[in-house]
Amino acid sequence: MNLIAGHWTPALSGETFARRNPADPDDVIGEFPQSGRADVAAAVDAVAEGAGAWAAAPADERARVLVRAAELLEVRRAELTAELVREEGKTPAEAAVETSRTPLNLRFYAAEAHRIGGETYQADSTLVYTWREPVGVVGAITPWNFPLNIPSRKLGPALAAGNGVVFKPSPVTPLTAQRLVEALLAAGVPPGALALVHGGAEPGAALAEDPRVGAVTFTGSTAAGRDIHRKVGPERRAQLEMGGKNPVVVLPDADLGRAARLIVKGAFGLSGQACTGTSRVIAPPEAHDALLERVVKLAQEHEMGPLAADFQLRKTLEYVRVGQEEGARLVSGGQRRDGRGFFVTPAIFAEVTPGMRLAREEIFGPVLAFQRAADFDEAIALANGTDYGLAAGIVTHDVRRALEFARRSRSGLVKVNQPTTGMAMNAPFGGIEQPFKEQAGPALMHFYTHQKTVYLSE
Repeated sequence: MNLIAGHWTPALSGETFARRNPADPDDVIGEFPQSGRADVAAAVDAVAEGAGAWAAAPADERARVLVRAAELLEVRRAELTAELVREEGKTPAEAAVETSRTPLNLRFYAAEAHRIGGETYQADSTLVYTWREPVGVVGAITPWNFPLNIPSRKLGPALAAGNGVVFKPSPVTPLTAQRLVEALLAAGVPPGALALVHGGAEPGAALAEDPRVGAVTFTGSTAAGRDIHRKVGPERRAQLEMGGKNPVVVLPDADLGRAARLIVKGAFGLSGQACTGTSRVIAPPEAHDALLERVVKLAQEHEMGPLAADFQLRKTLEYVRVGQEEGARLVSGGQRRDGRGFFVTPAIFAEVTPGMRLAREEIFGPVLAFQRAADFDEAIALANGTDYGLAAGIVTHDVRRALEFARRSRSGLVKVNQPTTGMAMNAPFGGIEQPFKEQAGPALMHFYTHQKTVYLSE
C-alpha cells in the first residue's frame, strides 16, 4: 500500500502490480499500488503541509526517533533477512549483511542531527553568522539492489535534518521498502513527514518534476538519472548516484590468489548487481593467463543467488550473446542454470578489446571481461577508457604505483587491494562529475539543508 497523510491506501486508479520471488516466479510476494501522477501529487501535498512540526522538533527528538527505528529493525532482523532473500534474490549471507548495516546507517545519521551547525565571521562591528535549515520536501527515488541500505542512506539524513520525505522505491522490491517505512513510523516519525508511493517510472518522474520538492536524491541507472536531473532543473537540487563500468588493474607483482578472490567477490557477489561491482579486469601478459585461470576456478565455486527479475536475466544473457558475436572468448559460464528461477552461471570473457560493448557498457549482471595491457600506462588508459567514472581498483605490492593509479584514475572511488564493492558509511561516495555525490557527515547534511547568513548589529 501507499502511505499518504498517515493512511495506507491503494493507488487512486486502483491499479496494482505483483512482485514475485526471483528464485521461484510462481511465488507471489504481494500486490502493490501502481501509482500515477495523482498519487504523487497527493503525497507531496501531505508532506508539504505536515512536515513543519518535524522540522520544528529538537534535534534530540529527531535523533531519538532514528535510533528507535534502528532498534525496531534490529529486532526484526531475522524476518527482514528472510524477506529480502525471497523478494530480491540475495543469498542469506548477503541479505544478513544488509539487514545489519541498515540500522547502523540510521544510528549514524541520528548522530548527524546534533552536528548541523553554523559558523561565525568577523565583519567590523557586525556579527555575521550562519545556520542551516531543512530544504522542506525531499524526494527519494531508490533502486532494488540494496532496498534497505540505500533508502536508509537517503531517508536517514533527510529526516535527521528535519525534512519531510516522499519515498518512491523500486517496484522490484516494494515489500522491503515498506518495512523500512513501517519502522520509521513506529519509531515516531510523524505521518505528515513521510509518504511512500509505489510504482514504476511515472511516479518517479512526477516526483522529480514537482516544484514543491526542494531536493531529489536518486540512485539507479545513468539514463534514468540524467532524465531526473533534467526534470529537477537548475533551480532545485539533485543528488545522483548512477552507473559504473568498474575496472580492476592487476600488476605483475600482485599476489594472484588474493587478486582472484577480490575480483570474484567484486564481480559476482550480489549476483553482479552492484553499481560498484567489478566489470573488467586489466592485466599484463605475464599475469593475465594465470589470473584468468584462478578467477574461473573461484567463480565456478561461488554461491550466487538469482538475478532480481526476468529483465535482468534477459539482459545478462543478451550481453553473453553480444560478447561472443563481437569476438570475445567465453571462457566460463553465461548459461541459465534453473528453468524456473532467474539463475545464471557467472560469465567470464577473455580477449575483450576496448571497442567491444563488453568493455564499454554497464551490464549490471554477473559478466566479467578480461583485457590485456602491455604496461602500466596502457592499463590506466584502458581503465579510464569508458564514459563511466564510479569505482576502480588496483592490486599490487608497489605503494608508489598504487598511489599513482589513485591519482590518475578517472573514478570517484579507488580501492587498493580490495574489492571494488563496499565502502565506509562515513566516507564520500559517488562518481566523477555526478551532481552532489553522496557523502557522509556534514557534507552530506549540506545537501538536505539550506544555509542562511545573518548580519546582526545593535
